[in-house]
Amino acid sequence: MLNKSINFIGNRKYALIFSGLLSFMSLVSLGVNGLHLGIDFTGGSLIQVGYKESVDLNELRKSLAADNLGDATVQHFGSTKDVLIRLKLREGVSSKDLSTKVLEVINRGRAEPAELHRVEFVGPQVGEDLAQDGFLALLYSCFGILVYVAWRFEWKFSTGAIIATVHDVIVTLGLFSAMSIEFDLTVLAAILALIGYSLNDTIVIYDRIRENFLLSVADTTEEVMNIAVNETLSRTIMTSLTVFLVLLSLFFLGGEVIHNFALALLFGVVFGTYSSIFIASPAALMLGICRQDLLVQIKEGYDDGMP
Repeated sequence: MLNKSINFIGNRKYALIFSGLLSFMSLVSLGVNGLHLGIDFTGGSLIQVGYKESVDLNELRKSLAADNLGDATVQHFGSTKDVLIRLKLREGVSSKDLSTKVLEVINRGRAEPAELHRVEFVGPQVGEDLAQDGFLALLYSCFGILVYVAWRFEWKFSTGAIIATVHDVIVTLGLFSAMSIEFDLTVLAAILALIGYSLNDTIVIYDRIRENFLLSVADTTEEVMNIAVNETLSRTIMTSLTVFLVLLSLFFLGGEVIHNFALALLFGVVFGTYSSIFIASPAALMLGICRQDLLVQIKEGYDDGMP
């Protein structure tokens, strides 16, 4: 069997130390700072207005901040003439009064006033339900991965895949927490997509490991895994690079509406590729995976191809 040069599995200790530190810092950030939840989860108001000419968002932000509305999120919606303003819940202020005040502030001193297109209100109970459902979606996804990989491969591989997936989710959430980036439903959708992407890369490597186990009887488990990771490396890099370039285009050219969605997936692709190589297989190795766990057992009474 062709031996490959990069000793990924042999350097697993350094990777696991790095991942452990990164996960620890992410958990600390999540515990101290939490997530900067959007109005999808906290409740609040969404106001869409339109102008006849293109509008500068920085000017709108300054006007809102001057009237104690600096926590508003302002972004273009579809075109530079349409603006989406998100505000969190305010005690004692109704959604109607808040939208009226916002319109008054952004139209102050303008010759061409903004036209109100829509106002939406998300109550605190709805936001709480969305947050709970989002957590359950992540939990069910991880459980589904555990069952699927255990059925297709072996429980040690299944556990390794879960460890890699949870690592990706924790680190991505930790970065959003540390950078105080708003976490809304689009980011949650990106996290769920990340789970599928990370698992796909891991399954490809696991498939090659199983094939190599069946083809080779001389190599050790570590050698078989290392060869499998190297043999799938070009595929992994090409797939990840292609997806990364697409997400990079969405990040810079897709507009504010999907900005955080693309950012979450950019983080996810990087960490998903990394964990598939340095976390999933080494974790299975540490759990004691071996050739006997994957070999198909010969049925009792079956000899030389004849029953």
